[in-house]
Amino acid sequence: MRGFEKKGLTMATFRRILVKLSGEALMAPDGYWLDSQILSSLAADLAQATRAGFEIAVVIGGGNIIRGARMSAAGWIDRPTADSMGMLGTVMNSLAIETALNAAGVPARTMSAVSMPTICETYARQPALHHLDKGQVVVLAGGTGNPFFTTDTAAVLRAAELRCDAVLKATQVDGVYSADPKKDPHAIRFDRLTHDEAIARDLKVMDTAAFALARESRLSIVVGSVHAPSSVTALLQGKVPSTVVAP
Repeated sequence: MRGFEKKGLTMATFRRILVKLSGEALMAPDGYWLDSQILSSLAADLAQATRAGFEIAVVIGGGNIIRGARMSAAGWIDRPTADSMGMLGTVMNSLAIETALNAAGVPARTMSAVSMPTICETYARQPALHHLDKGQVVVLAGGTGNPFFTTDTAAVLRAAELRCDAVLKATQVDGVYSADPKKDPHAIRFDRLTHDEAIARDLKVMDTAAFALARESRLSIVVGSVHAPSSVTALLQGKVPSTVVAP
C-alpha cells in the first residue's frame, strides 16, 4: 500500500488508521439525531477503506445527542455528570455504526471504555489489537471513560495504544484553515503543519490536549471532509485535499 505526498514530501505508509467522526455527521437534515442514509453511506465508505487494505478503528462523538460541556455550562448539572451522559451518547452512535458496518459486509465490534457488558464488549487494549489483526473494524465508545476529556483526546489516546499510523479527523471542511472558512472568505487552508504549529496557532480542529498527546506519540493527524463519496478512502490515499499535522 502506498503512502501519499504533501508538497513533494512522501508521508510514511499508513496502514492502521483511527477514524475520528463527529456525532453531528450522523444527523438528519431535519435535526433528528440519526439519519439512516447517512449512516449507510458512512458504513459503505469505511467498508471500502477496509477492502483497500486499511485496518480501521473508529471513535465517534456524541454531539448529535448531547454535549456534556455545553450542558454543564448552563449551570444546572455538574460537569462530571454531564460528561458521563455524553459518554452514553457515544455508545449509542457506536452501536449504530457497528450495525451498519455489519450490514455492509464488514465485521465490526463495539468496545466501550464505560463497562456495560450486556450491551457491548468492555474496552481493553489486547483484545482490541486482536480484533484489528483479524480484519475487524473496532468501534471505540465511551471516550476515555473519564470526564473532562474530549472524544478528540480519546481518539488520539486509542490510536497511540493500538499502534495506529495516523488519526483521520473527518470534519465538515477539507482541512485545517487559518480561520473559519464559512465566516472568512480569505481563510487559507494549510497543506501541512507540525503539532507545535497547530498548538501555537490555537487551531480549533482538535483540542490542545489531543494535539499534545499526538506530538508526544509522534502520531500524524489527517484532517479532511467526510462529505464527499468514498471520502475516507480518498483521504487516506491522498486523492482529495486535506491537511496533515505531523512531527
